Parts: sequence; structure tokens; C-alpha cells
Amino acid sequence: MSSGGKDSREELLTTKLRDLETAIARRGSMLGMYSGGVDSTLLAVVAHRILGRKFRCALLDSPLIPRREVQDALEQANREGFSCRTIHFPILADEVFRAHPVNRCYLCRKHASALLRGEANHTGMEWIADGLTTSDLGTHRPGIKAADEAGIIHPFIEAAISKDDVRGIAKMLGLGVWNKPSAACLASRIPYGDRLDEPKLGIIERAEDILHQMGFPQVRVRLHGPVMRIEVPMEELEKILAMKSVLVEKLKQGGGTFITLDLEGFRSGSMDEVG
Repeated sequence: MSSGGKDSREELLTTKLRDLETAIARRGSMLGMYSGGVDSTLLAVVAHRILGRKFRCALLDSPLIPRREVQDALEQANREGFSCRTIHFPILADEVFRAHPVNRCYLCRKHASALLRGEANHTGMEWIADGLTTSDLGTHRPGIKAADEAGIIHPFIEAAISKDDVRGIAKMLGLGVWNKPSAACLASRIPYGDRLDEPKLGIIERAEDILHQMGFPQVRVRLHGPVMRIEVPMEELEKILAMKSVLVEKLKQGGGTFITLDLEGFRSGSMDEVG
């Protein structure tokens, strides 16, 4: 990119950041949904700077979230200087959710919104905000409907900010999380209709931990009964195949039975391709 193109991009991101600050400031007080990812971290950093004590953030902790993600999120909040309350989220207590219907995300977000509303009322925060961006619109996101029904606002969408914009603004502000790989809850690794339980989620979490430790930061382990289907970016297929013997041994020790590699590579939402 030419220097002129770079300057133009930075000017656009600066304008969008100002629009984001305006969208936040006019709310007065806000509770932010936080996960430690680049979207929620940028929202928390900007909202904390604009609103100060009139901003709080909450992390909903459940078996759907890997332990490493929770720890990383809390460490990130500490580094960036904003406080975060961790709230126990017993989503697996809902038997309908455990049956893993296609509207799983809608049910999860309904429960999450109720918890967040209680936290907002308790702390005196008028608004609840999430990190949805314009890139999330038009994708299979039933959770968006539940959020809208609960009155949760989307400051990034109000400021016409996409996921690429979020990363660009985060980098511009010097946030170390700007290039963190995207994440999703562990339930997204299991086919719809396959009952959710902690043992299955634990197998997936251990497998992905192993892959992270072996040098694969962007990875998904999809669990189809006894079959583990591993997704890594296309450019890392040769790398993972070269490590197959050690990898298969480690994954079987972690609870895997049949270990497979998806030749189409990593892609978000691949479970939605079924049916």
C-alpha cells in the first residue's frame, strides 16, 4: 500500500473511532459484554476512557469457554486498566439448550442477556453493549435477535465499524490484542442435535490446548461422535501433517478416538454447512 493509501486508511479509522466515541459518550453509562477478544477489548478500552466509572464490563464464565480464554481475558483487562467482573453462567442447566437445537445461540443469548441486565441494574449501568460489528450482519447469528430483543446496543455497528476496522483501530491504539485469532464457544464444535455435556466440551478444550501448544494459534477441533475433525489454515496443512505421529498420540491421550484433518482448512461456522 502506498503512503497515501496508508494515510487515507488511518484517517478513515480515526473518523470511525470518533464516531464510536460519540456513540458511547451519549449513553452516559454502560455495561460491556467482555470476552477478551479484540472486539470486546477495544470496546472496553474506549468506553473506559470515555465513561470512566460509568463503565463496567462483565465476563460470563461457563463450560462453553476454554479456561485459557478466561485467564487471558482477565489478564488483558488488567493490562489495559479496566475492571471486569466474572459472572458464573450456568447455561448447561437449561435442558433445551443441552439438546443443542439449531437456535442454540438464541437461547444462550437470552439467558446471557438476563444475567447482564441483572448486573447492569445492580451496578447502576443504564445500557448494555456488545462487540458486534457490521461484519456480523448477514451471517448466521441467531444470537443477534436475542440481543436486540433484550435492548442490547451495538456501538461498532452504530459507527459503521467492521471486524477489519476493529483490528485496525486496535492496532492504531497500540492494543496487543489487535491480531488475536478469532474465537467461538466450544458448543460450535459439536453438530446440532448432538447433546452438549461437559465431558465432550472437555475433550475439545484439551485437544485445542494441545494444538495451541504445538504452534497452531488458529484452530478448531470439531467433534463428530468419536471422530475429531481438525481445522487449521490452509497454509498450515503441511506443517500439521509433518507432526501427525506426535499429534495423534497426544490427542488420543486427551480423549480422541479417530483423528482427522479437514482438507478445506479453517473456516468459521463450518458446522452450519451441514444440512
